[in-house]
Amino acid sequence: MSSQPVGVHVGSGLTEDGEVADDGVLARAAEVDASAVQVFLADPQGWKAPKPRPDAEELRAADLTVVVHAPYVLNVASTNNRIRIPSRKLLGQHAAASAAIGAAGMVVHGGHVTGGDDPAAGFDNWRKLFERQADDGGFPVPVLVENTAGGEKAMARELEALARLWDAVGEFGAGFVLDTCHAWAAGWDLATVVDDVRAITGRIDLVHLNDSRDEAGSMRDRHAPLGEGQIPVDLLLEVARTAGCPVVLETPGDGPSHAAEIAMVRRALG
Repeated sequence: MSSQPVGVHVGSGLTEDGEVADDGVLARAAEVDASAVQVFLADPQGWKAPKPRPDAEELRAADLTVVVHAPYVLNVASTNNRIRIPSRKLLGQHAAASAAIGAAGMVVHGGHVTGGDDPAAGFDNWRKLFERQADDGGFPVPVLVENTAGGEKAMARELEALARLWDAVGEFGAGFVLDTCHAWAAGWDLATVVDDVRAITGRIDLVHLNDSRDEAGSMRDRHAPLGEGQIPVDLLLEVARTAGCPVVLETPGDGPSHAAEIAMVRRALG
């Protein structure tokens, strides 16, 4: 049997009052027989710092690979000070909170620049983020940059852009998350994507294994359950096999459907 952890995104697993929900992280993991989970530590569309979790000790002790997804609003590439500076601060807060729950890494989108901005400024802003953090001893957990589906002047949508980004941050130990729906939407060849990415980054730390509701090259980020979208399921499973790293589903569905998807992925991984 493969040793690759396989699991699913489970949200925060907390109630609005910050207590562990009945269907909290560990309960959800047990329900779907997951050996990996991805969690939010705060509102993914907000700028509030994460609070200490009441289940932190249990998450650290669990036989479970835990990864954190940073808020979607973060854009450390931005040339707008009112976006970039709060993004850096919040990313640092989420990294500290990720370490507190024993997370294996923290996922963050590559971001973008806008308007008449030169993309070079965005790559430079990513480098400055890591340089500043290096002066403080580095991030307490690996920062895992995720490829994106669309967006003009994005830092991680095209493979050429990813190469420029890695020229800026690779030396600092940045990790990489391969999202299959995003890659499909961006027009990447999933038959060769693992080798294509590794030729640039030297690593793939996590796979977001998602089908797509839209055709290849659509630049639309709309996930579908495995086998119910436009990406051939055998192609998706081969990406998971070839990547050889933890796999997390971000597919629509409930507990039984996610359990079935996890079981299918495990069978494919052998």
